[in-house]
Amino acid sequence: MGTGQRADQSSIEKWVGEEAAKGLWQLGLDAVQKVCDLINEHNIDCELGSGNLHLAAKPSHTRELQDELAHLESQYGYQRLSYLAREAVAERTSARGFHGGLLDDGCKHLHPLKYALGLARAASEAGVKIYEGTRGHPQADGQSGEVKTENGRVKARHIVIGCNAYLGSLVPRMAGNIMPINNFVIATERLPSHLLPRINRDNLSMSDTLFVINYWKLSQDGRLIFGGGENYSSRFPRDIKAFVRPHMLNIYPELQDIDIDYGWGGAVGITLNRMPDFGRIGKHLWYAQGFSGHGVPTATMAGSLLADAIDGDTDGFDLMASVPTQRFPGGTLLRWPGLVAGMLFYSLRDKLGR
Repeated sequence: MGTGQRADQSSIEKWVGEEAAKGLWQLGLDAVQKVCDLINEHNIDCELGSGNLHLAAKPSHTRELQDELAHLESQYGYQRLSYLAREAVAERTSARGFHGGLLDDGCKHLHPLKYALGLARAASEAGVKIYEGTRGHPQADGQSGEVKTENGRVKARHIVIGCNAYLGSLVPRMAGNIMPINNFVIATERLPSHLLPRINRDNLSMSDTLFVINYWKLSQDGRLIFGGGENYSSRFPRDIKAFVRPHMLNIYPELQDIDIDYGWGGAVGITLNRMPDFGRIGKHLWYAQGFSGHGVPTATMAGSLLADAIDGDTDGFDLMASVPTQRFPGGTLLRWPGLVAGMLFYSLRDKLGR
């Protein structure tokens, strides 16, 4: 769970101005705290840990990380960052090929499925009924508070669309603002005890600065959970383990003889500017989507902001909605070719040194 917003603060300042950018930064900090508060309030056992190490994959990225630290300290008073030179990185992890890193003690990491199940349990205990697997179809123009299902209709004054990357064509007006990208994760077998401090001495989450990002952490039972590789089609790789494994071995070649026990994938909803898309359609539809890989804290905060807005306090929701949202060129039908071309270009840049 990264601090702040998914996009960098310098870009956000250009889009909305310094005052609004500081408000968005604070909302990002509040989002991480909101997750921690919910975990504590509802006793959710989800392997909560602290700290993220963002690793410079290219020499030029070290300056970018140092500039980010200086900017956040001077303009936002954020004092939780430390820049680590290559040697200091090597003391914390045997990850290969990195030139430095930015350690953020304000970040958190967790087991997202355990967190989601914990939230569902808390909601159920509060009297919420969850109709998993029930298809619902709202009126897409938001002029009716009715949702049609296969067996009936539900009427409400307010409807929240929270489908994100799985929206499909449910609300066409929203669909062109996001793009679903398939992302994949593997889990190794339990690692030998002597490898654990080499892989991740301080039990941090880690990520790199590549456009097609790699990210990883250790599980509570000593597995390496590693995410890497994407595809931009409607199909998953036939063998997810084999698809992700080379990315892991590029960073940790000493795991060559370690088995991969699990592999899975899912869709991430991204926006062009990597900022979430908040909005309202008509009188009845509210939505938040496009969390762009920052979903655990930001989607949690989105739920809180949506509830406040429906209750009459729209300040936080309006601030998030003030960020300009660009539609993908070509709308919902022709956006794929442009996306694939763009992603392949940036993926090629990842492979080139600079």
